Amino acid sequence: MAQDYLLEGALKGLGYQVAHLDCPDNESLRYGKEFGNRGQCNPAYYTVGNLIKHLLYLRDVEGKSEEEIIDSYLFVTSGSCGPCRFGTYATEYRKALRDAGFDGFRVLLFKQTDGLKQAAGGESALKLDAPFFIGILKAILLGDILNALACRIRPYELENGSTDAALEHCKRYLYEALSKRKPLLPALLKCRGELHAVSVDRTRVKPRVSIIGEFWAMTTEGDGNYELQRFLESEGAEVEVQPIAAWILFLIWSGRFDTLQRIRLRDADPGKDGLKGKNPHSRLRMLWLADRSVRAIFHTYAGIIGLRRYHLPDMEEIARVAHEFYNNQLRGGEGHMEVGKLILNVVKRKVNMTISVKPFGCLPSSGVSDGVQSLITEKYPEAIFLPIETTGDGAVNVYSRVQMMLFKAKQAAQKEFEEALALNNLSFEQLQQKNYKWKFADPLRASRHVVACTAANGVYSLAGMFIRYSG
Repeated sequence: MAQDYLLEGALKGLGYQVAHLDCPDNESLRYGKEFGNRGQCNPAYYTVGNLIKHLLYLRDVEGKSEEEIIDSYLFVTSGSCGPCRFGTYATEYRKALRDAGFDGFRVLLFKQTDGLKQAAGGESALKLDAPFFIGILKAILLGDILNALACRIRPYELENGSTDAALEHCKRYLYEALSKRKPLLPALLKCRGELHAVSVDRTRVKPRVSIIGEFWAMTTEGDGNYELQRFLESEGAEVEVQPIAAWILFLIWSGRFDTLQRIRLRDADPGKDGLKGKNPHSRLRMLWLADRSVRAIFHTYAGIIGLRRYHLPDMEEIARVAHEFYNNQLRGGEGHMEVGKLILNVVKRKVNMTISVKPFGCLPSSGVSDGVQSLITEKYPEAIFLPIETTGDGAVNVYSRVQMMLFKAKQAAQKEFEEALALNNLSFEQLQQKNYKWKFADPLRASRHVVACTAANGVYSLAGMFIRYSG
C-alpha cells in the first residue's frame, strides 16, 4: 500500500488526476466471485472485485451515474502472460465490468514487456515518457525502503504504534515531494529524523521470518493473505518482506538471460522478442545499465533515509542455486526465484523460517511450493519451511499452522542468541548495562549479518567492536 500511495503522488506530479484503491478485502473477493468467471485464482477475484466495489461505491454512495463513471474514470493495472491466469485478467475485468453494469469502462493494461495497451477501447490516457517511468520507479523504490524499515523497527518498538505513526509522516513527506515535483532530499532527511525518534530494544530475541511465494499473495497486506505480516509480528516475529524492486531486477535479468540464449542460435530469431535486425550487444549493455541504475537509485535513497546494510538480491546467484532444481527458462509466477530464495535463506542463515504464500488456484506457485520445495527441504533438513494456500476463509487453520512452525523458529532464534552470548563471553544481564545497551537502542542501526536472529547479530557486532577497541 505504500507503493500505491506514492504512485498516486508521482502521477499527480505529472498532472494526472489519480487515486489509489483501498487494499482488497474479503468484500472485494465476494464481488469478484459474483461477477467474475468461475475457476479463477484468488488475486483475480480480489483485484477485479476491488474495482467493482469501488465503482459501485461511486454509483450507489456518491450518486454518480453509470454513464458519468464510464466517461470520467479509467483503471490502470498490470498484465502478463504465460501459464499464470494473470494473462487473462484483462478479459476478466471486461466480463465483470459488463455484468456489473459498467460495460465500456476503460481498463489500461500495463504489460511488463509490451508497454501500455488498453484492454477496452479508446486512446491511451498516459504519456509514456522518461518522467513517467522515472516517477513510477521512484515511488516503487521508496515504498520498498519504507516497508523494509517498518519490518526492521516495528517488532522492537517500545511504544506500540510509534513506528506506524512515524511511517505515516514519512509517506506524507514523500507524497508531497513527488506530487509537487520537489527535490526528494529534504523529504528523505525528514523521514530519517522521524524514524530515528522511535525507541526500540533489539535485545529482544525474535525469529526472523521471510515471506515468499506468488507475487500478489506475498505482497498484499489485507485479507488476501490473512494479514500475514501483521499476524507474524503479533506472534513475536520479525518479518522480511520481498521488495518489488526484486521483481524489476528479475525482469531485467530475464532479458539478459534470454538475449544471451538467442545469441547462440544458428540464425537470428525473427520473433517478437528475437534479435533479427537488432544489436544484441547493445541490448545487453542497456539491460546491464538498467540493473545498475535501479540498484544505485535504491541504495542512494536507502542511505539517506537510514536503511543500512540492506542488499537487493543478486539475480545471478539466485538463478545459479535454483537451476539444479528448477529450470531458469520456466517463467510462470516467480519462476525459479521462489526456489532460489529458500535455498539462500537456509544456506546463508538469512532467516529462521520461510513461509511460501500462494493463492488458491495458482498453477505456477502451487507446483513450486508443493512440489519442488519438498525436495529442497529434504536436501536442507534444517530449513523451517511452511507453504500456505489462501482462499479468503480458513484463517484460523492457517494461523494455527503458522504458530506451530513459528514455535520451532523461536527455538532456533533463541539458540542463535545463546550461542552468540557464549562465544563472546557475555551475559544477557551485561547487555542491559548502559555501556552496552546503547547499541541495541538505535532504530536505524543494523548489525553485520552473521546469523538470522537480529539480537544475536547485535551481540556479535557488540563483541567485535570491543575486541577491536581493546586491540
